[in-house]
Amino acid sequence: MSESLYCRTCAGVSRLRMSQTGGALVPLISRLLTLTGIVVLTGLLPWLSGSDPALSLLRARSGEQEATAETLGAIRQSLGLDNGPWFALTHWLSGLLNGDAGVSWVSGLPVLPGMLQATGVSLTLMASSASVAFTLALLLCAGTMVRGLQGRTPRPAGFTAALFTALPEFLLASVLLIVGAVWLSLFPPYGWQGWHYAVLPSLALGIPAGGYLGRIYSDALCETFKENWLTTWSVLGIQRRHTALAVICRTLPGVMPLTGLVLVSLTGGAVAVEKVFAIPGLGRATLGAAAAGDLPALQTGVLILLLLASLFGMLTGGVRIVLLGRAVRLNALPVPVSSNPTEKSRPWIPLLCLGILLVMVFTGLPRDPLASEYLRLQPPSFALPFGADAMGRDLLARVAHGTLNTCFQALIVSLICLAIGLIAGAFPRAMTGPVEVANALPPVIAGLVVAAVSRPTAGGAIIAVTAVSWAPLAAHTAARVAEIRARAYMQMLTFSGVGAFRRNVFYVFPALAGPLLRHALLRLPGIALALASLGFLGLGAPPPVPEWGRVLAEGMPYIERAGWTVFAPAGALALLSVMAVTLSNVRWKNPARAR
Repeated sequence: MSESLYCRTCAGVSRLRMSQTGGALVPLISRLLTLTGIVVLTGLLPWLSGSDPALSLLRARSGEQEATAETLGAIRQSLGLDNGPWFALTHWLSGLLNGDAGVSWVSGLPVLPGMLQATGVSLTLMASSASVAFTLALLLCAGTMVRGLQGRTPRPAGFTAALFTALPEFLLASVLLIVGAVWLSLFPPYGWQGWHYAVLPSLALGIPAGGYLGRIYSDALCETFKENWLTTWSVLGIQRRHTALAVICRTLPGVMPLTGLVLVSLTGGAVAVEKVFAIPGLGRATLGAAAAGDLPALQTGVLILLLLASLFGMLTGGVRIVLLGRAVRLNALPVPVSSNPTEKSRPWIPLLCLGILLVMVFTGLPRDPLASEYLRLQPPSFALPFGADAMGRDLLARVAHGTLNTCFQALIVSLICLAIGLIAGAFPRAMTGPVEVANALPPVIAGLVVAAVSRPTAGGAIIAVTAVSWAPLAAHTAARVAEIRARAYMQMLTFSGVGAFRRNVFYVFPALAGPLLRHALLRLPGIALALASLGFLGLGAPPPVPEWGRVLAEGMPYIERAGWTVFAPAGALALLSVMAVTLSNVRWKNPARAR
């Protein structure tokens, strides 16, 4: 028996050394392969779309010039397009190694200086938005921390965080532009010439991120306060400030991957905000290059976004290792204690939100969302509860049909992302590159790529949002699996002869399913926001199909004098967010235990 135990120990040490060696190499290979694949895909995009790059360039430079064979031939010869896509790609890569990203197909100027300047603007905006997000997250977590330190059952910041998370960046940016710049004249409406130009964009970008981080942090704090070591510290009389610091250090490792993804998404997700406020940032520049078919500028913008994603991924991963490394190496992570909260659960909140949505949907579905039967911008009335839009169409009908379409699409995307996240999270090192890339690329860029290959459709919007929305779930899965496997009882199962399949099915997955399902529900409003943003930018279903984003875009020019054209779809989206988040917190009574 002792010889068998010795052999198992030696095999375990050998596997540990091999895993440590591959732990640094596999993520690096994953990042390089993913980066290469994205660059090649971006370089081949003009040819994948089936359109002539020379014709796209001619339309970008002069939309009125006739596309004769001589003109197109001259463009192909000047840019080397006759040599095919692979020659253009290798020529750009070789120039990039020498510090030359090529010349813009539209302006004729070098690409790299302008993109680096735009990157600086975006990083500044990201830093100011991150300060707003972290401040809001700390405020949302303050109640959870205070209740936990006082020995009471902590409560997550569900309802309030859901309200902040439900605010679309593009809608919030437009409202802040009108209120802060037009009505109150406190801040400039457009441009980027000083710190006061960053206030409104930072609020528009930081408030939704802060609501999301506040919810994640408060959930993690609730899990930490269930661990047994806190009871020991309380009996020993350790001061609360030391306990608070220990709780923060214990909680941060589990949320660092998600924090890094949120930080990177601030840069990639600022496209709509930069567009609303006319900020010359990287997202707006890359979006403009994609729309104009400026391949060198598009390649450079995507490459910089990927480099930023890799950098932030490595930094947050390093912080997590520093905070949690010793406990992982010693397999000494504490196990949270399952406990039922003493406070009353409030199932009426999600039921109320669901009831309002159902009443709105069933009331509006029999009405025609396409017929122009009313006066232009007719105000709300008893016969027209939500008023009419700029074309005289019933807004109740359009919002109801749009709610059904957007919610159904968001549910499909959430389930697909949950499945992808579970699979990808099981191979965290191998999937490091795809996770970082998926988070760095905003849905807008993915939507542009899909629309360039085909045309704007609802299916294309689903594909685009799915392609970039599974990364947080995969990162959460990887972090939770690493912590679960590092617990002491998991090592005892290994020495007891329990196989890997049984450990994963009966021990790892049950401990993982609850938090991951709640995270997927939490992301449902964000996915609906992403779908709405594509519709807002014209990358979703073509008109006149009613969807939240399109209804918002159609009402945005009239928000100052006809606010109901915007607030109706925004209110429906907020109801969906609150319902999803509060429903994930409800603890329904077990009938068997009640008996």
